[in-house]
Amino acid sequence: MNATTVPLYQAKAEFFRMLGHPVRIRVLELLQDGPMPVRDLLAAIEIEPSNLSQQLAVLRRSGIVNATRESSTVVYELAGGDVAELMRAARKILTVMLAGQQDLLVQLHSSDTETAAR
Repeated sequence: MNATTVPLYQAKAEFFRMLGHPVRIRVLELLQDGPMPVRDLLAAIEIEPSNLSQQLAVLRRSGIVNATRESSTVVYELAGGDVAELMRAARKILTVMLAGQQDLLVQLHSSDTETAAR
């Protein structure tokens, strides 16, 4: 294997690491509804402009978002529909995981109640 070839599992890990920031995830969630100017992203996320700029740069370099300039406004959009699909899949997975945790909490609580009643 040559030195410039990265195994697919490693490329996937790097991709998920790139996604591993709450601001980046929030930007991707917001962009699912369509292109947004930076000012609207700032208003929705409520962080320092420099922090948003840094996170947008990471997303742009990765190719997951595109930026276009419309006069003095920079507008961001998802690079493809697959990103929105990934965000929906993550929501489904988390919903199932959290439902499972809720079921466990109910079982633990009922177990504690039974123990206390003895």
